[in-house]
Amino acid sequence: MGRYFADFLSHRAKLVVEIDGDTHDPGKDETRDHWFQSEGYRTLRFWNIDVDENPVGVADRIFEELNQRYAPPPQNGEGRGGVA
Repeated sequence: MGRYFADFLSHRAKLVVEIDGDTHDPGKDETRDHWFQSEGYRTLRFWNIDVDENPVGVADRIFEELNQRYAPPPQNGEGRGGVA
């Protein structure tokens, strides 16, 4: 997207998922993340060892982010200190 490549990207969810290893440069990654953010995207980063050793935890974090993005708005005072 733009001049950048993403490991995984969902245009609909406006979500970028990056799997980082030894070769990632934090300075370049930060610049890239800011660019994606300026386009309305959120970037989630995971170490490749976490993907290898804890794929369920990584998937759970991605699903958590998607659920936050697609959750229906609170009704009847839910989430605002009101009684549901």
